[in-house]
Amino acid sequence: MEFYTWEEFKQFLSVIDDLRYRALFETLYYCGLRRGELRGLTWDNIDFERKTISITKNVVNLQGESHYWLMTTPKTRTSIRTIPMPDRLLEDLKEYLEYQKKQYGFNNKWFVFGTYEPLTFYKMQALGWDLSKKADIRHLPLHGFRHSCASLLINLGQDATTVSKYLGHASIKETLDTYSHMFPNNLVNAKSAIDKLNNTIIN
Repeated sequence: MEFYTWEEFKQFLSVIDDLRYRALFETLYYCGLRRGELRGLTWDNIDFERKTISITKNVVNLQGESHYWLMTTPKTRTSIRTIPMPDRLLEDLKEYLEYQKKQYGFNNKWFVFGTYEPLTFYKMQALGWDLSKKADIRHLPLHGFRHSCASLLINLGQDATTVSKYLGHASIKETLDTYSHMFPNNLVNAKSAIDKLNNTIIN
């Protein structure tokens, strides 16, 4: 399973000059979206007052990856979710929105990463290749940013239930089947907690 550590992601971001692409990869890393969910984001999915992002749509392609896109519902019922946005992403999206508003024909149904059409998968993948090379770090497939988000949440002490809801997994079992090796082994801590409880009772 490939993912970027926090330090690697900061190095990756450091070479991005274009605000829209910075916001794109921040959304992937901080929010753990699937690539189709990212492509399906429209500006009415962003609530700047509540500081949330709602995942309600998915974009797939009918022929290859660059032609005839189709809007669908997300992968599963639990994939439809609303999650809080980190402040850094919120501020970058606010600034990027002001740029988008200057484009002819803009409205809040425009794709966040695109215009009246979503950004292609090939374009996003090519950006990832170019930026990782420029940052002098290993290349990460787009889905690796989703794994990176899971790793980040787990390293920050979030439990499996929270990670599952954040990523929009069908069940907590899916989360544990995929990321159980990332969760810390707390068997020693569990034993210490029981010993502490027994000592409290005895004393």
